Amino acid sequence: MCNNAECAEYLKKNKAYARLMQELWKKWKSLGRAAGSVTLKNATEAERRAIGGIVGKTFADGTVTLTFREFEQGLQKTRFAPVDMKAVLEDYFAASLQTNQEQKEQARRTKDEFFGRLMACFGDCGENRPAAFCWIRELQHRKKYGYQILIKEFGKEPGVAEILAQNVGRALNCLEETEGEERLLAVFAAEISGNPHYFDRGTAAGQLLMHAVCFRKGAEIPQSAYEWRELMQSVGIVSDNIASMVHVFGVRLETADGPHPACEAFYQRKEPYVLTGENLKSITGAKADRNIVYVVENEMVFLYLVENAKDQGVSILCTSGQLRVAAVQLLDHLIESGAVICYSGDLDPDGMDIADRLWQRCGNTVQLWRMEPEDYMQSISGEALSDRQLAKLKNLKNAALRRTAELVQKEKKAGYQENLLKQLTRDVLKDVEADGV
Repeated sequence: MCNNAECAEYLKKNKAYARLMQELWKKWKSLGRAAGSVTLKNATEAERRAIGGIVGKTFADGTVTLTFREFEQGLQKTRFAPVDMKAVLEDYFAASLQTNQEQKEQARRTKDEFFGRLMACFGDCGENRPAAFCWIRELQHRKKYGYQILIKEFGKEPGVAEILAQNVGRALNCLEETEGEERLLAVFAAEISGNPHYFDRGTAAGQLLMHAVCFRKGAEIPQSAYEWRELMQSVGIVSDNIASMVHVFGVRLETADGPHPACEAFYQRKEPYVLTGENLKSITGAKADRNIVYVVENEMVFLYLVENAKDQGVSILCTSGQLRVAAVQLLDHLIESGAVICYSGDLDPDGMDIADRLWQRCGNTVQLWRMEPEDYMQSISGEALSDRQLAKLKNLKNAALRRTAELVQKEKKAGYQENLLKQLTRDVLKDVEADGV
């Protein structure tokens, strides 16, 4: 009769065996049998005495080394004999003992079953396979298009991950079936899941849907909020067009029916206004005075320039930080009309990143304005930049910005547009005078 449970209980009650049992558990998981040796460094007197009593050895110093087989044979000479070492370990830890290889194989089977259920959910209709079926198959076999996101959720809660994949699959099929139709993201999310925020960009579902759409479109993963919105719009999903906005002064906008009446009124009255993504849906073109548009990052700088140059026939935009969809769409219209974009932003890692992204997107149509090293020294503030912030400067592509970045990394301080108000205003007025306006 085996006394495995009784033996395990005895070892568990004596804390001097705790470290040894942990090592024996690891050794069995690695080798799948009672083999190999273990070492306990800095062993206490209690540990040396307890272990030595079973294996019949005296451990004089602070290190205890013994083989798995020695300990098992020692137990076979106790009152608990005969014992099954694997059963003792399982009773001790109250868990099933599998080798690492067995665990990996079990995990593989579990994941295969998970993906099998998902593909069965969306069906296999011969050559006319639904988009969701093809996406799930791609996830499983190529580990792309959201695999890591789904597996992370699967590791936390398999049932929740299965519902997540099913919802995204249903969304993908729906987009394929209703191609050409436009719908609001929140409404679409509510239809699929009951939660209007389910597919928001920062959620697991939103990220997974983005990857699924990339699979369907054969597109690269978006690297910015604008690229994400463009991707979603390519399949008819429109995010909140009201929240996307840009501040405008001195720009004339065209629609299919002629000049936009409201924007034209602001232009004639020489007043700034706010243009949203929703307003831009009807815009077919845009025209800047003198074919130059001055773009700044900060609202206060925008208002200062407008106040000091509003009677000079200039066009000015304010992006309020990161370029939103409305700003990019308006800039696209202006560039198409032949306008040159003069962009000026804060001389800190975030502001320089915005400028660099705009330059990469639009090329030499964008002229960086007051973002040289000497401008940085005039705009520098007392705000220290962390190493984490400074690390962003390493990704800049524009040569002029890289030169400025070297100085920013040296000084480790942020530079702000507000400290260049007079210089920026002087530049605008000088350009007007040069044009003879």
